[in-house]
Amino acid sequence: MYISENDKVIIRQLVEKQLHAFQQNDEATAFALMSPSIQEKISQRDLIKKIRSKYSAIVRPRSIMFQGFTLVDNYPALVSMVMDRKGELAQAVFVVQHQPDYSWRIHGYELLSIDKKIV
Repeated sequence: MYISENDKVIIRQLVEKQLHAFQQNDEATAFALMSPSIQEKISQRDLIKKIRSKYSAIVRPRSIMFQGFTLVDNYPALVSMVMDRKGELAQAVFVVQHQPDYSWRIHGYELLSIDKKIV
């Protein structure tokens, strides 16, 4: 799948907006930025609870550096290096889904060790 430079900018802004929503405890905005298929499968409360427990490094990172794009299961994904509050490093992968209205929504996450190759 080809991702235009304009779409890359939009996707990064989307991820930054959700990260900001997490940091502000704005669960409604964070949930609204998820893909409709994710929203249909799980309630806002349960999704935010799952993200906070399983992906805590992206909810409140000490720092994050975006590295580029790849494909995960044929979905575009923004790859980043994230440092959690304890100073541990991990790769955070933000998988996104293109919507019928041409917008983008977050479709999932992966946290990987820094030495793991992504796709």
